[in-house]
Amino acid sequence: MEEPKPARGRPRASSRELLEDAAFELFLENTYSKTTVEQITQRAGVGRSTFFNYFGSKSDVFWGDIDRASDVLQQRLDEQAPDARLTIALTAALAATARDFGPSRVPWILTQYPFVGTVAEVQASALARFSRWAGLVATFTGVRLGLDPETLRPRTLAYAVTGAVVAAAQEWAAAGPSRGSLEPFVVAALDSLGAELGG
Repeated sequence: MEEPKPARGRPRASSRELLEDAAFELFLENTYSKTTVEQITQRAGVGRSTFFNYFGSKSDVFWGDIDRASDVLQQRLDEQAPDARLTIALTAALAATARDFGPSRVPWILTQYPFVGTVAEVQASALARFSRWAGLVATFTGVRLGLDPETLRPRTLAYAVTGAVVAAAQEWAAAGPSRGSLEPFVVAALDSLGAELGG
């Protein structure tokens, strides 16, 4: 009987998690600004090229959970019934996406931002994620309304909805260890937005 060959190298997911953990440890120890990619890869025990297989820059380390959630959001939007009301469909898709976040899965940047400080590249990378979520929502909204997603109404609604989700995530993170799931915070924020806009 032929013996199984040993696995070569770390699994890809494991390497990414190692890099994220190493980066977060170093950010707390040295601050974000004083931590280099070389220090992160050394702490994680991987090469520099491995880092850039996963991240375009040091600031991208913060957003792994958010980037994965963007893919989930697209799937949840695609699952919505074609005849569902726009607000109901958006709330259902965003709530289902938020359901994956709970006490044991909180994006590091949400609770540790004071240790990072106001760093331009981090703010730029955050804006890129914010814009990606708004783009997904604008496309969905435009299609449902029969409008070009790049026009004012879909984009305005998309940024309002995305802003509500960001506000919900901030309040959820600030709630501490008893925060529970992100889902009810997102639903409450979207309900509040709908009420302020008149339904």
